[in-house]
Amino acid sequence: MKHKDGKFVGARSENIYYRYWTPEEPARAVVLVAHGAGEYCGRYEHLAEFFTPHGFAVAALDHSGHGHSDGESGFVHAFDDYIETLEIFHQQVNTDLGPLPTILLGHSMGGLISARYLLDHQQEFAACVLSGPAIKSELEPGFLQMTIIRLLSALLPKAGVLQLDANDVCRDPEVVRQYKEDPLVHHGKLSARLVEELFKTMNKVQVGAHTLTLPMLMLHGGEDTMASPEGSRFLNENIGSAKKEMKIYPGLYHEIFNEPEHLQVMQDILEWLDTTLDLPAVAS
Repeated sequence: MKHKDGKFVGARSENIYYRYWTPEEPARAVVLVAHGAGEYCGRYEHLAEFFTPHGFAVAALDHSGHGHSDGESGFVHAFDDYIETLEIFHQQVNTDLGPLPTILLGHSMGGLISARYLLDHQQEFAACVLSGPAIKSELEPGFLQMTIIRLLSALLPKAGVLQLDANDVCRDPEVVRQYKEDPLVHHGKLSARLVEELFKTMNKVQVGAHTLTLPMLMLHGGEDTMASPEGSRFLNENIGSAKKEMKIYPGLYHEIFNEPEHLQVMQDILEWLDTTLDLPAVAS
């Protein structure tokens, strides 16, 4: 596996960090990864180590305010900043890695970013895989709380209003320990502006879901309390895709790529891609 990293200019002229992991032989497809809230693309290196021997190049970025990218942690001016920056990166990936079939893979907030991006760009992808997508959430504030959050978003947009519990990330205590001690992970509260933008975008995706027609695979931990499995069920029931599948993994928490069963999850993705898409055979 070969590795490259660097930076490009994002939607608000900030420096955005990215990584490529590519197989030794010419790739047969590209997996474009959008990570979740508060984390960063380096946490997906083990996913790249799994997919590159099977002929996939993996490309990932740190969203604005995350990891090695510029921006304020826990805050975003507008959710469209994530979308526009992903579009810039997507175009760069097409240039750097060639005109290959591309699979968009989004986890958690990255699943929401991916689904929103697809509403305007689905024709540019061969398929999409969503892991614990934040389409619906048990953390959604009630009417009064949301009214206060909208007011804060307008007056004090950087005020922290929502704290994620690291213990809900994964059942593996070692993964949780590393998550808690990782200086690149955001451990504070999410800002009022980000929370407002998150739930506003969830509504946009729910309203537009019926327009999605590309092959889609929705994966979710059955005990995910950070992004409700109902979000994956909603997409599976409402998207217009002829080729779609949903897997709910009983007992798994939010980060299914880091759960003890993560190898089975990644194998399920690989088998779905190979049976759903007409991809070239792996170079021997």
